[in-house]
Amino acid sequence: MKDFKAKIEEHKKRFEKALSRAKDEKSLQEVRNAFMSRKRGELKLLFEELKTLKPEEKAAFGQMVNDLKIHIQEKIRARGELKVIKKESAVLKASSGKIDLTLPGQKEYWGSPHPISLFQQEIENIFIAMGYFIEDGPEIETDYYNFEALNFPPYHPARDDWDTLYITDDLLLRTHTSPVQIRAMEKRKPPIRIITPGKVYRRETPDPTHLPMFYQVEGLVVDEGITFAHLKGTLEHFLKTLFYEKIKIRFRPSFFPFTEPSAEIDIECTVCGGKNEECRVCGGSGWIEILGSGMVDPQVLKNVNIDPEKYSGFAFGLGIDRTAMSAFQIPDMRFFYENDLRFIRQFTLK
Repeated sequence: MKDFKAKIEEHKKRFEKALSRAKDEKSLQEVRNAFMSRKRGELKLLFEELKTLKPEEKAAFGQMVNDLKIHIQEKIRARGELKVIKKESAVLKASSGKIDLTLPGQKEYWGSPHPISLFQQEIENIFIAMGYFIEDGPEIETDYYNFEALNFPPYHPARDDWDTLYITDDLLLRTHTSPVQIRAMEKRKPPIRIITPGKVYRRETPDPTHLPMFYQVEGLVVDEGITFAHLKGTLEHFLKTLFYEKIKIRFRPSFFPFTEPSAEIDIECTVCGGKNEECRVCGGSGWIEILGSGMVDPQVLKNVNIDPEKYSGFAFGLGIDRTAMSAFQIPDMRFFYENDLRFIRQFTLK
């Protein structure tokens, strides 16, 4: 425990030293990449090392790593803003006596993460604090990982609802991030506690709540003694943390080939609160379908050589775009992808 805490402090000192040496924009970007890269950044490696800790230690140290991440983000952002101020001061000094103070000022806009990226980070932070790990996988998948390993045999009628773009007879653009869960279960044995965020593709007609390309995050827990009560408690905690404590939540029985039993989860409409019969988001029902979930089907565990007599688990998935709509009270998902700067700049980090 002490060794891991000391390692976090050591990373913080190394960051401060590297930041002090960054004298220009290029070197500042190199520091950002070294510590925050999603591939081999030092923060990414620290999150991966959490798996070596005892279960009771993971939440506390996960929060410490997350605090370090926030510290690094704020320091880099502050350094970038300072450079702009110095640059403007230098220009003002060089042109002293030649400035017309009656002219309107010129505002220089800084780039910032897209609102979908910001919301994905918020979701990731909630689950990291609960001891989950982040897994990545390919967007181009094989039919086996996308369908067959998840109880979608060829010609299964449920495939009609998950139609996507095929590259060859066996390669396709993934319809969900569930294939990453299969790959994770093939690589490791229980206990498993992961989330799998990423881009997915489906044959959808664009409307206020559907797009043919969107972002999704799925979760998977496999261990001894996992029950539906664990699923319900986890998702209620997640949704109340993401939205607000008193938000109304309901579970509805449903069907997914890879979970049994399964449930859809709805939250109260955050746009109209169920008070507008013409609401385009909830259709006047007052409820928004937010995610699907269920207990992992024993056959799925058998497909990855995990004994379903000894282990059980639950899985869930939600669309990041649709959930962000509800959180930000946005009436149309397409706003995220129209590149209207008046919309995007509302989410600029302060």
